[in-house]
Amino acid sequence: LTLEERTAIANTQRADLFISMHCNAAKSKKLSGIETYILNLATDKQAIAVAARENATSEKNISDLAYILNDLMKHAKIEESTRLANDVQKAMITGMKKKYSQIRDLGVKQAPFYVLLGARMPAILIEASFISNKTECKRLMTRSYRNDICSAIADGIEKYINATNPKHI
Repeated sequence: LTLEERTAIANTQRADLFISMHCNAAKSKKLSGIETYILNLATDKQAIAVAARENATSEKNISDLAYILNDLMKHAKIEESTRLANDVQKAMITGMKKKYSQIRDLGVKQAPFYVLLGARMPAILIEASFISNKTECKRLMTRSYRNDICSAIADGIEKYINATNPKHI
């Protein structure tokens, strides 16, 4: 599926949340960690580099920036996406640190990712470890590590949902 098709499916199916899962990569094999993004203007050079790599698989080009910004202002649920990103990032770091050493929290960042563009629901992009880092790559190759990441993400989503729609007793 193209990046644009993924968001289109979420919109067509009237999804409540959009979570785009990725593995990070960098020229430096020393870089490691977990980070979560929301759609917005990039906040630092690293965020720009990650978005550029991810967007390179899209047929769109950077000249579409005006469209991105216009769509962002109209449709992006920035506040909700930020809360979702913070809850998921915190849950991933907390959950993964319980079982694994050297889990680095790279935080919640903002960047213009095509895959998040046009989402009509809170939307985040997760970079769950670096495939370019030897230790993290080995971990990502194991089912248990991937399951632990998914469980931690689910915990963050559950926290977000409970805070957004608290159950009254």
